Amino acid sequence: MKISRRLSLAAALTLPVVFALTACSSTSAPAADDVTRVVVLTPYLSSAATKESIDEFTTQGEKLGWEISVVDTAGDMNKLNSAFQDAAAQQPDAIVLGSGDPTQISLGLKSAVAAGIPVFAMDAAANDLIAANVTSDNTSLGDQSASALIDLMGGTGAVVMMTHEPHPGVKARAAGARETFAAAGITVLEEKHVENPGAVDSARTSMQDIISSRGAEVTGVWGGWDEPALGVTQALNAAGVTNVPVVGVDGQDFALAEIDKKGPFQATIKQDWASIAGQVVALIQDLVDNGTPPAQGQYELPGTLITGTK
Repeated sequence: MKISRRLSLAAALTLPVVFALTACSSTSAPAADDVTRVVVLTPYLSSAATKESIDEFTTQGEKLGWEISVVDTAGDMNKLNSAFQDAAAQQPDAIVLGSGDPTQISLGLKSAVAAGIPVFAMDAAANDLIAANVTSDNTSLGDQSASALIDLMGGTGAVVMMTHEPHPGVKARAAGARETFAAAGITVLEEKHVENPGAVDSARTSMQDIISSRGAEVTGVWGGWDEPALGVTQALNAAGVTNVPVVGVDGQDFALAEIDKKGPFQATIKQDWASIAGQVVALIQDLVDNGTPPAQGQYELPGTLITGTK
């Protein structure tokens, strides 16, 4: 039999404000059935990595008999706040944030806490209103990918970085990459914000402009995830540029296919989405079924460098 989700939330979150918000509902009766219901909310379902993580979570949860619904707001954070409020009103056993910056959705998170619904996250960031976030060690991913690019450039040169600061993971990767470039004496010529949704087109357009304005200065391009790296690769191929290596992060199938072509896209870091999703499933199950809160607010898993496929 499931523990009351409201009592579980009080155990999982320790802020005084959380206790205050949940106290009024802590005596409510639990759901009549024993089916665990989870709502997954995301602003980034168009991203291949986010979709993969949510698909993994859904597959693993459904194997346990869970009912899982997914809502995508296509980059609209106002809609994401509203989606949290709508989800909380449905009284699921848990809500999962699939990527995104918790600081942009504080209203939505507070509405979930007020309703006594625990919120977990994948590929997001730790937050006092989130029971636990499970993600990759993004600083390490940034370091690994930057180090790979430096090696591909022969240890010297100047790079362009394709970033997306609103995403906590990409922001942490970029910080790790900058530190690695600086330590190696590599110049960062420009950092370009990549729109998401539309990351491939956004990065391709930015790279086309850079090729036209200062292409001779660029000796490498760092992509915060695989879609921007693909867009950059398309721009380089169209311009006939063959001596500028590109690296990404995620290890998506299309990235591996590009790496196999031996063109500009030469390395990526594979994120372990099966383990990340599995950790979130285990944490939710332990809280909902046993009343056991997560032992920590942030879990970070390693990634794997890929420079070619078998």
